[in-house]
Amino acid sequence: MSKYDIKSVEGEKVGETELSSDVFGIEPNVPVMHQVVTCQDACLRQGTHSTKNRHEVSGGGRKPWRQKGTGHARQGSIRAGQWTGGGVIFGPTPRNHSKRINNKMVKLAMRSALSAKAADAELVLVDALSFEKPSTKQAAQLIKSLGLDGKRVTVVLPDDDANGYLSFRNLEKVTVLGCSELNTRFIIDNAALVMTPDTAKHFEEVLA
Repeated sequence: MSKYDIKSVEGEKVGETELSSDVFGIEPNVPVMHQVVTCQDACLRQGTHSTKNRHEVSGGGRKPWRQKGTGHARQGSIRAGQWTGGGVIFGPTPRNHSKRINNKMVKLAMRSALSAKAADAELVLVDALSFEKPSTKQAAQLIKSLGLDGKRVTVVLPDDDANGYLSFRNLEKVTVLGCSELNTRFIIDNAALVMTPDTAKHFEEVLA
């Protein structure tokens, strides 16, 4: 178990909490993190890219000239790839880019990413991130009080915290996510990861 500071919404230290070294204190496994992020990015691709080959473009139904005796190179169709207006040679076609990866690697990658954040002092624990009503102004002041103004920040909230989501979502350079949405890319793709101690404990249970 390792101790981490808890800050108030004013940015002052108000206590400490212990987090499991098995989740927030391991040696980051960079190759697994890379493999998982690559897999996640591939699964997000729509795969709708498409080009027409020589059989799909219009025209080219006859041979442009006879095979021999013209002095030209032999041609079979004016819609071959070397002709203007011809089909694309080996162009992209719609396909599924998604990959599969086992859950043990996904959890190891998340533990590695969280541990890397903790080691780099980029894990910020705040005693409370709740709002009585949506307020972007209060959310902006909270980010500023934590010394994160102008930095890329990921805020992790409980899935049912609608007021918190509405408060943070319009802030520039701030990404707000529910606990169930957090993945390895979102953990590492920022300068600070903000959550409450209860949320950190939730990830201890999920990733143990």
